[in-house]
Amino acid sequence: MNPKKYYIFMALLVIVSAVFSACAPAATEAPPAATEAPATGEPAAGDETITLAIEHFSVIEGTTWSGAHDRAGKRLAEKYDNVEYVYRESVAPDQSVPFAEEMIAQGANIVVGNAEFMGMPLIDLADKYPDVYFVSIVASDLSTKPNFIRYFPRQYQALYLEGLIAAALTQTGNIGIVSAFPNVQVLRRTAGFVLGVQDGAALLNKEVNVYVKYAGDWYLPQEERDIAATLVDQYKVDVLTQQTDSGSTLDVATEKGIWFVGKDMDIVGEYGWSNTDTVAISFDTRWEVGYDLMMQDYMAGNKTPETILYPGMETSITLADGTVYPTVDLMNDGKVGLDAISPKALPLIPQEILDLVKQRRDEMMAGTWDPFTEHELISNGTGLELDGLPIPAAGTVVKAAGAEATIEFLLSQFNFDVQGTTILE
Repeated sequence: MNPKKYYIFMALLVIVSAVFSACAPAATEAPPAATEAPATGEPAAGDETITLAIEHFSVIEGTTWSGAHDRAGKRLAEKYDNVEYVYRESVAPDQSVPFAEEMIAQGANIVVGNAEFMGMPLIDLADKYPDVYFVSIVASDLSTKPNFIRYFPRQYQALYLEGLIAAALTQTGNIGIVSAFPNVQVLRRTAGFVLGVQDGAALLNKEVNVYVKYAGDWYLPQEERDIAATLVDQYKVDVLTQQTDSGSTLDVATEKGIWFVGKDMDIVGEYGWSNTDTVAISFDTRWEVGYDLMMQDYMAGNKTPETILYPGMETSITLADGTVYPTVDLMNDGKVGLDAISPKALPLIPQEILDLVKQRRDEMMAGTWDPFTEHELISNGTGLELDGLPIPAAGTVVKAAGAEATIEFLLSQFNFDVQGTTILE
């Protein structure tokens, strides 16, 4: 092209571009918020923003349960440019439906109740809002609808690994669990820990007792403190763990100078509770793994998502920064796996236990081993009688070794303590 004509052509392009730029809408710094839904409360058609709404049964700050769910929502909002996270906290059962409808009217597409007792009422909204996913965490009920999803992580896998470590650390041969009350969720998680303790004790050729005493609810700080002190003073427990939500058990472990095994979240690294001189190990729950699976289904327009989600260590999520997290894992002071074991505790744990922890963790991440598949599940004769399902008599082999337990059994029918657990009155 003639140079003169070229420059004239380029000048014309600049003028045309300027005109079109002046007519174009101004750019925004962030994706627009979800548009308000129609009066019916259903999501607006064509709205690309997906809003995850979590109803937390408790306050968020300073709790390992709701704190971990809140962290999950924030991580997903960071992972996806078109995802927003909103929440309500301290939600009672009679508030879950009105709060859900309020958030749906504001654009919520996935609504979660993070505990079964206040999440189950959401099933009543499933037919009314067919384009919304509703989710309830499982305690024992497995009711579903095409858009009503039930979810729980296989925390028992990490608890099994914690049990191996606890068995190695006890010198008195006595481990104590401050627990809330017998229900399927609690009995199953406790069983995973107890099986780990028993395998660790057998490997080390030592006798270890596991004592459980119930406080009566999830958050009773004074009752939990009294139980923890009783376990230490009367039963000579030198390793404490809990199936409750206050920090009282940890406080007692710190004051008494004994080991504590944490649950649900990396309490040292996440919250700065105590330190690794007391906290031998914890496990961390990444609820975002299951929520991400739901999110991907919703983004794909799936009207029939999987309605019972029970992921374990073989399932993971890649976060916005590239970090890969399995559903549950050993974690303490920001470290994972064997590195998560307290530096003070590590020299006290025999190499054969460390090797077994590594082996079982690797196998569970590969999906090739599971404690509830490999072990016989023998009833202790204690537990919780369910409607139409009595507690199996002591010594009953409820599930044979090597047989894979069904999801329905694990989530809704595991109503017994495993043999060798001592339940205190």
